[in-house]
Amino acid sequence: MFSRRKPETFHMTTPGLDAPVLVRRSARARRLSLTVNEARRGAVLTLPGYTSLEEAGRFLAQHFEWLQKRLAAMPRPVPFADGVVVPLRGRDHSLCFIPNGRQRGVVRVQEGDAAGTAETSLPVIRVAGAQEHAPRRLKDWLKRQAREDLARHCAAHAGTLGVKPKRIAIRDQSSRWGSCSAAGILSFSWRLILAPGPVLDYLAAHEVAHLLEMNHGPRFWAHVRETCAGMDEAKYWLKKNGSGLHRYGAAESS
Repeated sequence: MFSRRKPETFHMTTPGLDAPVLVRRSARARRLSLTVNEARRGAVLTLPGYTSLEEAGRFLAQHFEWLQKRLAAMPRPVPFADGVVVPLRGRDHSLCFIPNGRQRGVVRVQEGDAAGTAETSLPVIRVAGAQEHAPRRLKDWLKRQAREDLARHCAAHAGTLGVKPKRIAIRDQSSRWGSCSAAGILSFSWRLILAPGPVLDYLAAHEVAHLLEMNHGPRFWAHVRETCAGMDEAKYWLKKNGSGLHRYGAAESS
């Protein structure tokens, strides 16, 4: 069944499918298309403006089995919970929630035991406080880490290119890793703190370069390469692994 949200966007609930389907009308679309969005852990059905809802329903039914298989193949969510492993700056860390423990700061990173097993040799992110608040406290801390890293890298790239961002914003974006507004505000996904440092550095360079060129033309890419020599490797890593970052801190489907 369809439920209308706004004129160009709908949601479809489909029996037998444990995932949302976003139905989007597009004036640019010339045919119906169905894609899986790992960031949203659901599907996107794009329709040309003239397509009826009945035709959209038939199209989805025709591709239902394919969609089920694609959704089932997605990596499972990794909620922030005691004992799970999550990446921080590209390196795996084990989470340890300590409800009654005392430590310096709410969140603290502790190196693992180099002589221990593979599990105990991992560095540990220790989160103090009540268990029910630990995931939120961890996420807030990760956002602060992302802001600090991105501010530092953006400042370095801005110095190289001779520009100055107005402000840096950290958000939970699912459709893009970063953006640059006409007013000079650079916005980034906090999940970049989970990626290796060179990947975060490339995204900082990418958005800073938009302060000179608000497009993706040859001059824009020349600016990015001028200030970020490792951009090709970072772009490849994002293409191969980027969508998987969205499963961390996500809840299991009910």
